[in-house]
Amino acid sequence: MPSNQTDARTKSAVALAAIATITLLAGCAAAGTAGSSSAGSAGSSASAPVKVGLVYSRSGLLAAYGAQYEQGFKAGLDYATHGTGKAGGHTIELTEQDDAGDPAKAVADAKGLIGKGYKILAGTTDSGVALQMAPLAAQNQVLYIDGAAASDGITGINKYTFRSGRQSYQDILTAAAMLGDAKGKKVTVVAQDTAFGQANVAAVKAVLGAKGASVGSVLAPPSATDLTPFAQQVKSAKPSLVFVAWAGATAPALWTAMNQQGVLDSTKVVTGMAGTASYPVFGAGGSKLSFLAHYFPGAGGGNPVETAMIKGITKAGGTPDLFSPDGFTAAQMIVHAIESGSATDTSAMVKSLEGWSFNGVKGAEQVRAQDHALLQPMFEAQLTGSGATARPKLLKSLPMSAVAPPLKKMAG
Repeated sequence: MPSNQTDARTKSAVALAAIATITLLAGCAAAGTAGSSSAGSAGSSASAPVKVGLVYSRSGLLAAYGAQYEQGFKAGLDYATHGTGKAGGHTIELTEQDDAGDPAKAVADAKGLIGKGYKILAGTTDSGVALQMAPLAAQNQVLYIDGAAASDGITGINKYTFRSGRQSYQDILTAAAMLGDAKGKKVTVVAQDTAFGQANVAAVKAVLGAKGASVGSVLAPPSATDLTPFAQQVKSAKPSLVFVAWAGATAPALWTAMNQQGVLDSTKVVTGMAGTASYPVFGAGGSKLSFLAHYFPGAGGGNPVETAMIKGITKAGGTPDLFSPDGFTAAQMIVHAIESGSATDTSAMVKSLEGWSFNGVKGAEQVRAQDHALLQPMFEAQLTGSGATARPKLLKSLPMSAVAPPLKKMAG
């Protein structure tokens, strides 16, 4: 969910009212030494393939997001290696594992890869999975780059874990920049009862609560398909503002229920702009919503990196979407780590990423050295048209400094 920043973002967060979201300064090690800690240790180690494991949701509730990540990763790998598939003289070999959104399966898959000598793992669409994968990376001293999973708890969890996407706090701060004074306002967070949803509740309380808002929540089981009762709870609470943090295949059911129960007409609702498949879901209700956006095609202003990602994914038969940049950025980070750090020395790879500034799909980005948050631009948008013709329109780009999450002390 993508992330990382500095405490300065609170200054821009004057407008913290109702939030509804879906859900590098080259600190380089010696360049040119990737893959060999000693020049005389045989050509085999200096040119041996680097094995990278992608553990992500190929199936399960977040399979669509997993596909976006995977397509973005492959386009990013092609871009970062200039079409060679190599970094620092090493061929990068990918192995993909489907965690199906199940933390136990993800951990088992990761252990299998680590047992085979993998030093780099990436992926993770689900926050609950990422929060289990990160400690495993620390225990085994492997580089782990989180994907679309947006839980704030991933930032600073240990020195081996990085993000390639945004985090929930960045969503909140983006919404804050869109909204008015929160003092005295009643805010209801609508989310699934998952790590992602709970992280959003915590972030809204931390930001809006500190500004004088009263923050409550309506949490639905992730397996729930009839969401009318939850929409009714929101309506009955009579909030001034509603913040919707939702991810997955049940989003259409949620918005149908919210619209039918009159929530969209009775209060201000802010939500995150999800993938392109979700645009028609809002119907006439789309014009009633305020959107914060992690990404949509064109949000980057057509910068060269965004153009390369879109072309790469399209050429391969895919469709650029919400979490495509998360995969693309992960590939950029891995290639940089191998080239500037080492193909086998995890500590060197970690050091090479800390503080790294680079041009990404969304614009200028930076890996914050202190807690590995990914500082990145965020966007304000609206939907124009309805049904099949609905399209996002960029209203404003917020630089990474304006949406920097609080600095966290690195654990471990």
